[in-house]
Amino acid sequence: MRGVGSELDLGQYASVTVHWTTADIPDQTGRVAVITGANTGLGLETARALAAAGAQVVLAVRDLDKGAAAVDEITKTVPGGNVALQRLDLSSLADIRAAARQLGSDYPRIDLLINNAGVMYPPKSTTADGFELQFGTNHLGHFALTGLLLENLTAVRGSRIVTVSSNGHKFRAAIHFDDLQWDRGYSRVGAYAQSKLANLLFTYELQRRLVAAGAETAALASHPGASGTELMRHITFGPEAFTEAALKIAQSPAMGALPSLRAATDPAAIGGQYYGPSGFGEFRGYPKVVRSSKQSHDVALQQRLWSVSEELTGVDFPL
Repeated sequence: MRGVGSELDLGQYASVTVHWTTADIPDQTGRVAVITGANTGLGLETARALAAAGAQVVLAVRDLDKGAAAVDEITKTVPGGNVALQRLDLSSLADIRAAARQLGSDYPRIDLLINNAGVMYPPKSTTADGFELQFGTNHLGHFALTGLLLENLTAVRGSRIVTVSSNGHKFRAAIHFDDLQWDRGYSRVGAYAQSKLANLLFTYELQRRLVAAGAETAALASHPGASGTELMRHITFGPEAFTEAALKIAQSPAMGALPSLRAATDPAAIGGQYYGPSGFGEFRGYPKVVRSSKQSHDVALQQRLWSVSEELTGVDFPL
């Protein structure tokens, strides 16, 4: 397949749909969608749209009370929506394994896995397993969850795995193999950039492995541009933060969710594609295929990160 492990010819795969919206989502009746971090922001809007299109949506969330509130909100706006809850704490490998066992049992066939949850610019902290919080949650947590649910996904022809990255993968971004957990000095921005670059390296390597295995599951990525969500709660203005001007142009969570939704449901989307807003700087706008950094397409880097991620999580992908 073109684009696997290398940059796509964006013109070849450009859709004729200029302003893609939730109205363009095909009927999702009979499909099961698992969305991490779906109790607020982008995840909530993604869940709402998929439920409205007929999917059975599972909100995989850390806080079940907030998750229950999200279920209530969705069912109020989508009467008859099929929405369920699953506790999932991506900062704990033990919890990820428990959640994956439950999800695998409850949903033997999963059509969509949307790796949406994340943390951004927190003070230095670690996961239950001692990983730097952003790398551990944003990348390693989703890496482990995807591997543990992969057999449920590959059981469905045309299933998709969508991992949410960020334009932040381009800025101060590197995979610090000599200090992945930032023990020798912490940068909130640098750690976030590492985790978001890791999301893309993971997606492209996963897609290559799926193709090599003959699986009919596709791995794609997306980013929301600048969206006004709870993810921004740790942002403070200063040299390591968004400028006030950038925050002012942030679009709504509903608009920010469109790239993930398009990657997950557009019949024209293919594995290895990366969706983001179409406007200036990819800050806002309707979703289209966009380019990620040259570094994210480094095959050797993808493979090295994959091996390290398997070692750190103890999760081997059944491919």
